[in-house]
Amino acid sequence: MDASNNPTRSLSARYYTDPAIYQAEKQSSLATTWQLAGHASQLKNPGDYFTFEIAGENLFAVRTRQGEIKAYYNVCQHRAHELLKGSGNKGVIVCPYHAWSYELTGALRAGPNIDAVPGFNKAEICLQSVRVEDFCGFLFANLDNDATSMDEWFPDVRNELTEFVPDIERLKPVKWVEVLENCNWKVSIENYSECYHCRLNHPTFATGVVKPETYDIQPQGYCLRHTTECQNLDKMTYPIDLDSNPRAGEYSSWFLWPMVSFQVYPGNVLNTYHWRPVDHERVVVWRGWYTIDGEPSDVIEQLAIQDRETTVEEDIHLVQSVQRGLQSRGYKPGPLVVDPKGGVNSEHSIKTLQSWMRDATG
Repeated sequence: MDASNNPTRSLSARYYTDPAIYQAEKQSSLATTWQLAGHASQLKNPGDYFTFEIAGENLFAVRTRQGEIKAYYNVCQHRAHELLKGSGNKGVIVCPYHAWSYELTGALRAGPNIDAVPGFNKAEICLQSVRVEDFCGFLFANLDNDATSMDEWFPDVRNELTEFVPDIERLKPVKWVEVLENCNWKVSIENYSECYHCRLNHPTFATGVVKPETYDIQPQGYCLRHTTECQNLDKMTYPIDLDSNPRAGEYSSWFLWPMVSFQVYPGNVLNTYHWRPVDHERVVVWRGWYTIDGEPSDVIEQLAIQDRETTVEEDIHLVQSVQRGLQSRGYKPGPLVVDPKGGVNSEHSIKTLQSWMRDATG
C-alpha cells in the first residue's frame, strides 16, 4: 500500500489500447532511452555495418577505419534516400539515388557535379549521428544526444553482469528465437517483470530451473533486478557445475527500461530478451542465446528449445489474453498486490514499472 493507505491500482486500459499513447511513446520513452541495437561481434572489421530501428527511425551502426563504432540515421543528406539495407561491409557509404558518398566517419566525400554549385561547402554536410555505447559487448543506441550514460541509468549492472558471466565480452550469439505477440509491448514487459504468475503458469521454469519461493525483484536505477536460487540439482532440467563460478547456483535478470533484459540462468548461461514494438497492439520478442566465441553447445540448444516450448509459449497465451481483456468494457484497473516485504507474491516491481510508463507519456 502507498503512503495514503490506499492500494495502488494498475494503469488504465488506454495505456495499452490507445494508438495515440503509442505514438506519444515513440516521441518520449522510446526515443530518449537506451535501446539495444546489436552486438559488437557484428562489427568485427572496418566497414562492417548493420541497420536497426528505434522509435520508428531507420538507423545503422558501422565500424570506422580507426576502429570506432559509430551510429547514424540511415538517410542521405541530399534528398533523404535510404543509404543502407541489412548488413555487410562498405569502404564508403554511397547513396543509391544520386551517388552521393560518405566516409565511415559520416563526412560527405563526394557527389556528382557538386563542385559546379557556387558556395557549396562539402565540409558542412555530414550524416546525423546517434549516441551509441558498448555495454559488455552489446551495442545500445539513444536518439537523445543529451542522455546520461548507461552506467548512470543502470547503476552497477555492468559490474554485476561481469561477475555472473566473467567471459561476457567474448560471448557471441548462437541462437535467435523470434516470437510475435499480439499485445501491447508494455503488457509483455509487465508479464516478464513479475513472477507472481510463475508457479501457476510456468511449471517447467518453476520446478526445473529456479526456486520460486526465493524469487524477488528490486529497482536499481532504471533497472529491475530479478534474483533467485537455482532449483535442487536433482530437479534441474539441464546440468550445471556449482563449482564453476561463485554465482553458478543463482539466477539473475536485469531488465533495462524500457525494452531489454539480460537474463543469466543457473550455470552462468546468458540469454537476452529484446522487445520490438510493431504498433500499439503487436510486439516482436527476440530471444538471444550466447556462448563463448559462438561455439556450439548442446546445453544451450536444449535450453533454447525448452524455453520456447514452455515459458515463451505459455507467456504468449497469457499476454494475448490480457490484451483482449484490456479491450473489454468490463475491465476496471484492479489493485496491485504490493507487499512491503517484496518476494515472489508481490507486484512491487509492477508498481515501479508502471510509474516509469506513466512518466514516459506525461
